[in-house]
Amino acid sequence: MLPISVCIPVLNEEKNLPGCLESLKGKFSDVVIVDSGSTDATLSIAEKANLTVLSFKWNGAFPKKRNWALQNHSFKHEWVLFLDADERITLAFLDELKSKLDSKMVGFWLRYDNWFMDRQLHHGDVMRKLALFKPEAGEYERFPEDFWSHLDMEVHEHPVLDGPTEEIFSPLEHHDFRGLESYIAKHKEYAAWEAKRYQWLQSDPEAWTSLNKRQQFKYRHLNKWWLGSFYFLISYFLKKGFLDGRVGFRFSWMKKGYFEDIRRRILTSKTS
Repeated sequence: MLPISVCIPVLNEEKNLPGCLESLKGKFSDVVIVDSGSTDATLSIAEKANLTVLSFKWNGAFPKKRNWALQNHSFKHEWVLFLDADERITLAFLDELKSKLDSKMVGFWLRYDNWFMDRQLHHGDVMRKLALFKPEAGEYERFPEDFWSHLDMEVHEHPVLDGPTEEIFSPLEHHDFRGLESYIAKHKEYAAWEAKRYQWLQSDPEAWTSLNKRQQFKYRHLNKWWLGSFYFLISYFLKKGFLDGRVGFRFSWMKKGYFEDIRRRILTSKTS
């Protein structure tokens, strides 16, 4: 088994968690579930799998779920892989990971094959995040939310690490079985968070230093009328999302609407 601890933050994930755990079976000796008050069968699924379960209750301030786990739980291994319940480990990913784990890196950027409306997207924007790292090298960036957010887990925050990082190109699978209604509701919450963070960044120049280049571009232009259309053109045409047919179009179009929703919230806050 790999010398990596897996941390899975959950909240009402009975539809996604079984597939995630199945992909981990026999590959990792330390799997930790961090639950924040699930009311469905999530906890019973985790308990039947004989996993370590941590109970987390967010008070609206720092830390959120992932940083809380890093600060309050002693993982068995020096590497921690943060895996969402709607993500799956692949054999190709494991093979590449084994070949790179002994490097001098402190973290790895991971790629994901994305599923949308029950179809895999083979084109368009690539989903990437820094989700495998050594806790001794850092933690997720801190954002002073002051009790206005309903997101109890780091979603758009990135780990800020002291040391070199690398990318693993063999993708994991990202497949949410909760449906389109859940996807839309989740992105409305994300849009509200993004608008608030945009406002905070405008008032705190030092906060920009922790952002990567892609983040800096996004937050400099979130209030621009053209950003949603720009994303659509890049994802659908330049990155060939059109080759995924109607689903590819709908995915890129809904992401365009997501950026437009953020902009509306920013403009509304300025006039209120």
